[in-house]
Amino acid sequence: MKMIKTLAMAATASLALAACGADSGGGTRDSIRAVGSSTVYPFAKAVAETFTRSTDFNSPLIESTGTGGGMKLFCAGLGADTPDMSNASRRMKTSEFDTCLENGVTDVIEIQVGLDGLAFASAKGGIDMNLTPEIVYRAIAANPYGEEQTAEKWSDLDPSLPDLPILVYGPPSTSGTRDALKELVLVPGCESNAAMQALEESDEDAFERTCTELRSDGAYVDQGEQDNLIVQKIQGNENAVGVFGYSYLEENIDALQGLSMNGVEPTYANIASFDYPGARPLYVYVKKAHLDAIPGLKEYLTQWTKMWDKGGELSKIGLVANPDDAMAKAVAGATEYVTITKADLEG
Repeated sequence: MKMIKTLAMAATASLALAACGADSGGGTRDSIRAVGSSTVYPFAKAVAETFTRSTDFNSPLIESTGTGGGMKLFCAGLGADTPDMSNASRRMKTSEFDTCLENGVTDVIEIQVGLDGLAFASAKGGIDMNLTPEIVYRAIAANPYGEEQTAEKWSDLDPSLPDLPILVYGPPSTSGTRDALKELVLVPGCESNAAMQALEESDEDAFERTCTELRSDGAYVDQGEQDNLIVQKIQGNENAVGVFGYSYLEENIDALQGLSMNGVEPTYANIASFDYPGARPLYVYVKKAHLDAIPGLKEYLTQWTKMWDKGGELSKIGLVANPDDAMAKAVAGATEYVTITKADLEG
């Protein structure tokens, strides 16, 4: 019976995708395909597993490509050879939206699925300190405040910090987590300097380079798109610090400890209230043109709404529930398929 239903849905999908236009790539799929953020990945995977158990649809294919890589694939066009969804640990950029439009992806649904925290952590019993955006910036920037990077130990930045080598494992440049690191920590840390504030006004490109380029001498180690690798690295070195989504800290809390930022610990409550400086929203983007073409896509979005509440299944693996206003918009996106404009992203 399930095979007959699947074949029928696939036939419908083939017709629907053909209607997307000559550039749709042709062909069809009988399962959902999502790409993007490694931070959103475990939540998308959990929703997919529950969706598969509770429906007759095939299991969605969820790929961890990084937010930037996912957006590139998502915006490449419509059709069965392109993803239906892109998971993102930051909001879509206007430049990415422009690329979508250029390639015929004109109706994009944005769903803020919840909140996450950009957690700094170490092995339990390992290096422990209260960080600030300024300390993190001075520790891992290539040229802090435009000067030569000379800090080798945390104590070089502040005598009260551990007299241990600076070693930070973090996300690559293609990751939305890296974007969040820049926006939430590095830029605020850089802007604590009056000269950098003036540079932002006079030369935005120079400001961007100075405030966001990271050192390449081994003190900051790009560990790739898989956050679990960062967890493994800091578990194996008690003097190392890792940067990843809060959910990975929550998942490994028996082995890891969160490091405070501005005296605030990375906890569910502190992220939900935005008291923790590293709090950030997480998103899912969907092609409206694929909703009737890909079997189960609408039902998969509905499954998200059944799991993302406070105390829901996703909160048990680290997703922080949206505030009420954001939740209402998310529900509208997932059930009424409200699309966004460039002006929305600029607002």
